[in-house]
Amino acid sequence: MNILLIQRDGIDLHHTLFSSETSRLALRFYHPKKKPCGVYISCAALSSALSLVKELRWYIRRYVREPLFEWEHGIYFTHQLAQDVYFERTAVLWPGWHFRKLYAFRDGKLISSVPMTPGSTIDEYHQEYIGADRTLEIWCAEDEVEEGELMDVQDEGSSNPSP
Repeated sequence: MNILLIQRDGIDLHHTLFSSETSRLALRFYHPKKKPCGVYISCAALSSALSLVKELRWYIRRYVREPLFEWEHGIYFTHQLAQDVYFERTAVLWPGWHFRKLYAFRDGKLISSVPMTPGSTIDEYHQEYIGADRTLEIWCAEDEVEEGELMDVQDEGSSNPSP
């Protein structure tokens, strides 16, 4: 199980976490890796990942846009869904999960979040991530799926927001 902490705009999350003794101690056995969009942390199981996120909750509230848990390579799920799976046992994950979003990143910044229809694939959403250098499929709880939103990101030399 891996955690991807998506940093807020203007934050170097890796530096922030390692400049604090409290978070440094919490992370001392995990060896977090800096990614363009935040910090990637390998954990042994979902339980240890949830425990670490809880231990870092002050930093997550302040500096993290969203903690994501890696289900399979390239497929992540939200904190709420992770809690539903582990603590509440109200969700059982299966291939082809119905409630999904597509996140598109450019230069480490989240540029769009688009809800995916059940049974669709990432390839069907190529218009939503034009200009993105990375996309992630995010599995979420039913109440977390909402209309897609375009972030306030503008191309250099252009006054139009880009998707």
